[in-house]
Amino acid sequence: MMKLVLKVELYDNKVKTKAMKAVSGLSGVESVSVDMKDLKMTIIGEADPVTVVGKLRKLCHVEIVSVGPAKEEKKEEAKKEEKKGGEEKKKDPKEEMADLIKAYEQYYNQTRQPYPYHYYYRVVEEDPNSCVII
Repeated sequence: MMKLVLKVELYDNKVKTKAMKAVSGLSGVESVSVDMKDLKMTIIGEADPVTVVGKLRKLCHVEIVSVGPAKEEKKEEAKKEEKKGGEEKKKDPKEEMADLIKAYEQYYNQTRQPYPYHYYYRVVEEDPNSCVII
């Protein structure tokens, strides 16, 4: 049993469900969990990390954080929860606002559509050097 932790850029629940369906359909995957707060996806099973990342790259940007045995999961989660509790109490309102602004900018940059191309063409009447056969 292997535990694969991926950092994914999921900005919406719709993309999250698509990503979970794509990964859960692979052979060898036993469980899939997504932490939207940390933008991390945890996959437990015998699936190949390369195929998992290849499947997810069609939907969003993916980075591999760690690959290892699945048994260490409980110890790491307990340590992380203790650390997170202390860190959340220390945040200033200004830092929280800065985090919200960064999150909004990431969302805006992903949903922004590029401008359409503008084509320029000349009309025969505007160009005195053109030749028209009537």
